[in-house]
Amino acid sequence: MVHFPSPSGSFVREVSVFSGVWSYGARSVSRAKSASGAVPPTGLVLLAVVCFQLGAAIAKGLFDAAGPAGTVLLRVGFAALILLLMWRPRLGGYAIRDYGLAVVFGLTLAGMNLAFYSALDRIPLGVAVTLEFTGPLGVAVLGSRRLLDLLWAGLAATGILLLAPVGVFGGADLDPVGVGLALLAGVLWGSYIILSARTGSVFPGGTGLAIAMCVGAVALMPVGISQAGDALLDPKVLLVGFGVALLSSAIPYSLEMEALRKLPTRVFGVLMSLEPAVAALVGFVVLGELLEPRAILAVFLVTIAAVGASRFGGRNPTD
Repeated sequence: MVHFPSPSGSFVREVSVFSGVWSYGARSVSRAKSASGAVPPTGLVLLAVVCFQLGAAIAKGLFDAAGPAGTVLLRVGFAALILLLMWRPRLGGYAIRDYGLAVVFGLTLAGMNLAFYSALDRIPLGVAVTLEFTGPLGVAVLGSRRLLDLLWAGLAATGILLLAPVGVFGGADLDPVGVGLALLAGVLWGSYIILSARTGSVFPGGTGLAIAMCVGAVALMPVGISQAGDALLDPKVLLVGFGVALLSSAIPYSLEMEALRKLPTRVFGVLMSLEPAVAALVGFVVLGELLEPRAILAVFLVTIAAVGASRFGGRNPTD
């Protein structure tokens, strides 16, 4: 059971801290939005990758208190509130099919995050990210029209495999449910890339993303509340959940939406190959995980793939 302090004393201090963090978070996302125009689209994607992995490392600490579903609910719910305050979307003037697109996008976001966090609760972070990457890698390969783009995707895929433990695709002692959930997250991630680009072309600014995030939060409420229970009322859990939302949803998704307005989805997919590499680096810096030569080589390969895609990839969104 979670015990709450009295309304005076420490509880008041917790609420004051939460209010300050909320204000700071909203200002941080607003500054990121206003500065995004001065940053090249490849830089926006790389910044989004770093933010996401830092958020994932923080989120793992919430699993004991709120569970994967409760953590996802906090993340998506707070992100929805931040985006609503930041973009103040106007709901009128769109076709029914446009709203339908935003709803599908929101359900995809919810399913992707829930599947990934549930997998992360069963298998190591590096393995989960590696398996999940099958989604964006598939988008990069299927959307390619040049052999050179296939080279970058091949280098990225090699790096991804090197980041996985030996025998990960055969004979490894991995939870099969966790592996399946990670692969499901990958499929939904690939769908997210396509839906994000389409939503961004229909709704101005972050309006489509804000609507989708609200849809995802509502969809996650039943499973999130049932798993987390009264932990969702703990001020400390709320504070950490807000930080996860800021790093893992509000900032990176906003940056990615801006990047996808200027980058072909295939180039975006290859750039996202940095996810496993950054996850390994975050594991080393935040969690104290040592990088072996195998992982260092993987970081090198995916970095080359990302640089090659950003340097030689086409700029025409219809490419």
